[in-house]
Amino acid sequence: MKAILGVFLVFLLGLGAENALAQINDINSAINKAGRQRMLSQRMAKAYFQIGQGVDVERSKKILDTSVATFDRQLVELKNYAPTPDIKNTYLSLEKTWLSYKDVLIGKAPSPDNGRKVLALSEDVLALAQQGTVQLEKQSTSAAGPLVNVSGRQRMLSQRMAKFYQASAWGVGDASSAASLETARKEFNEALGMLAAAPANTPQIKDSLELVKQQWFFFENALGQKTGGDKRPQTAVATTSERILEEMEGVVGLYEKLPK
Repeated sequence: MKAILGVFLVFLLGLGAENALAQINDINSAINKAGRQRMLSQRMAKAYFQIGQGVDVERSKKILDTSVATFDRQLVELKNYAPTPDIKNTYLSLEKTWLSYKDVLIGKAPSPDNGRKVLALSEDVLALAQQGTVQLEKQSTSAAGPLVNVSGRQRMLSQRMAKFYQASAWGVGDASSAASLETARKEFNEALGMLAAAPANTPQIKDSLELVKQQWFFFENALGQKTGGDKRPQTAVATTSERILEEMEGVVGLYEKLPK
């Protein structure tokens, strides 16, 4: 009986620790999670388009499911943390738009008609997530806040490029998809140079940014491939976009830990 109670207590303590880790404790953490919402808005669309094309299906389904769950959880955290009424209102607006987006993303097998809705709604959700991130950055009084925002935006741009690539490959892209992909590519490249020159960079951040630069070479090459009869180009974009996202997550985490 004591052993069972002990296991139950450890389980409860584990839940408590997990919940404690999930909370937003400072402005840098808030900016990071707000910025991650931007990225997830694009990553979910990318995964949806990949599933629709039959590209890396099992992993794409897992990406979609975990991204939906993470977006839901972080939205609650950001609403609870919101330090001003304006920021609170932004996240209440985001919640409404998110429910429409989520409704199209899950519950039915991906179809081109719904894919066009996903493309449009991913832009609406991104706009509000961006608004919230900028509002939170303005609450920061340290040099770290803007760096968390810019590096966090790189995560979003990586997924945004992949989203437009997969949308075009599936035939659900709109007239501006190719131009939007090119704009995101230029913005990513420029911000990578800006981050590399940041005076606040530690040796660890410099090393991590070098890894991002290496992954960017592979990702950019994948984005330059034309889609054809097989799905190898789409698979290459699916894979390299996840690798560069993983490296950028590490960079954002390092910036988040800089002195407030």
